[in-house]
Order: sequence, then structure tokens, then C-alpha cells
Amino acid sequence: MEKEEVVPDVIDQVPKHVAEVQYPGGEKVDLGNELTPTQVKYTPTITWPADSDSYYTVLMVDPDAPSRKEPTYCEALHWSVGNVPGNDIAKGETFAEYCGSGAPQGTGLHRYIFLVYKQNGKIEFNEPKIDNRTRAGRLNFSTRKFAEKYNIGQPLAGNFFQAQFDESVLEMYKLMKD
Repeated sequence: MEKEEVVPDVIDQVPKHVAEVQYPGGEKVDLGNELTPTQVKYTPTITWPADSDSYYTVLMVDPDAPSRKEPTYCEALHWSVGNVPGNDIAKGETFAEYCGSGAPQGTGLHRYIFLVYKQNGKIEFNEPKIDNRTRAGRLNFSTRKFAEKYNIGQPLAGNFFQAQFDESVLEMYKLMKD
């Protein structure tokens, strides 16, 4: 995470644990490996060392929007779920539905970062609900400001992959609205 500058671009320190992230086709996220937008199109499973009686927040962000050289829209929010009991994301409260990688053509590799925060208890979140076909509300997200707003500190676990444009990105753009 330091080599690819996730620290300090998105978070202040490397999380204590690596979150295990796997996509339905079997592809695994492995601390910066390259995956294609086609491979990460559908919601992955994600696990981390969780206490069954604790709540967690899961975020997925791209700090490289529209490109790593000119991240004027960073961060782009790709997924957010709060009040996750233990590792059971399906029972959490989804604010931004999962949206796979969407690096524009010619912008090179983007980092897609998964972060898991342990909450101090159940939180009354005040976040807009964003479906997976909506772009509005996803750009100019700040992981740091979100963590500060809800007093969730530094992430407990994290992982990331890198992806660049492939033809499936065009299909995703056709389905999205502002």
C-alpha cells in the first residue's frame, strides 16, 4: 500500500490486516495486482478478522479519477456499506451499491481500494443512497472526511487492485446516469 501510495493518498497508515477479496469468477485481489474491468464487474465477497458482535464499515474507492496523473475527481466512491455485523455484508446498510472499475480509455491504471473500519457500535448514518447505475454522489468522495464524520478512526483491514480500461467499461457507461 505504501509502494503504490495508497498511503498517503487515501489513508494515513497501512491497515493491520489484509482484507480477503474474491470475485465471482474466482479472481482474487492481491495488494495491487492487475485485474480487468470485465473480471471485477460483479460484487465480490470480502472477509476480514471480524468480531461477530461488532459492526463494520466497508468502502471501495478509486483515488485516480479521471487519471492517476490528474486526479481532479478523486476519490470516486465505488461501494459503501455500514453497520455490517461481523463479516456479513448482506446484513449491512448499503449506501452506494457496488460499481466495478470504470477507468476511462487512455487513463492508464487506476487503484481500487477496499477498506474495512471497525465501528464503535451501530451508527445512524446520514448518507445518500446511490444505486449501481448512478454516477451522482460518487465523485469527490473523501475517505478521510467520511471516517472523521463517523468517528471510525483508521481502517482495520484493506486491500486493492489496479485496473485500466477495457471494452466492458463502455457498457457500464451506457447504463449509468448522472
